[in-house]
Amino acid sequence: MATTSGMRSGLIIKLDGSLYTVVEFGQNKTARAAAKVWAKLKGVDNNRTIEQTWNSGETIFPVRVEKKTYQYLYKDETGYSFMDNETFEQITVTENLVNAPGFLKDGQEVFVMINGETDLPIGVELPEKVDVLVTYSEPGMKGDTATRTLKPATVETGATVNVPLFVNEGEIIRVNTKTGEYVERVKN
Repeated sequence: MATTSGMRSGLIIKLDGSLYTVVEFGQNKTARAAAKVWAKLKGVDNNRTIEQTWNSGETIFPVRVEKKTYQYLYKDETGYSFMDNETFEQITVTENLVNAPGFLKDGQEVFVMINGETDLPIGVELPEKVDVLVTYSEPGMKGDTATRTLKPATVETGATVNVPLFVNEGEIIRVNTKTGEYVERVKN
């Protein structure tokens, strides 16, 4: 147990039987009333996003979460399979627990969040940026960099990313896994 004074971004709390990650939080102070703490919460075990308000100093219930490095192995009808790099233990998680499944490559290292109370996985995070090979893209024009015009490109994982016109098939690009947007070309 903790109080609202321990609130921070990224904290995972238990609220009404579900787990939520604190995305954003703040305080509202008025001259006449007690201070209030508000938070925007994103569901870990559900797809809901809610806002919650507490009185300052009220009790919240944080959940202890371990972040372990796992290696992505394969996907089948049961879900995505990962292997612990230290114990070689394998786990399978459903697609809704993976933050960007479209950018998973075989052998890629990811972070798996494990609930400290139940020892069950509650989420899989890819690195913030990943490098992927463009497998299909319409040819671009040389020197066409003056405008911010984008075209769709298919990458090795099967995902589609909007890229600038100068990016061609066979090039490696860096993609932000949180937004799914093109970041830059990677020099070989």
